[in-house]
Amino acid sequence: MKDVLTKLVKAELSLRDGLTRAHSNFYARLRDERGDVPGWVLVVLMTTGLVTAIWTIAAPRLTAILKNSLDAMNGIR
Repeated sequence: MKDVLTKLVKAELSLRDGLTRAHSNFYARLRDERGDVPGWVLVVLMTTGLVTAIWTIAAPRLTAILKNSLDAMNGIR
């Protein structure tokens, strides 16, 4: 039983050490990343455009689905 507990403690410590290292490496890379502001602006604008276009096309159908679901829930009572 003691061997099992020892192995579990060692495994947990190893996992914690790995997560701590990964966390430190991630934030070190994040701090070093200067980024490309025009590129990020372009990504944000394109994403906004895509979401708006998809929302415009899908909004009537999503509204109908939500209304039907709510009407069905009211019928259960």
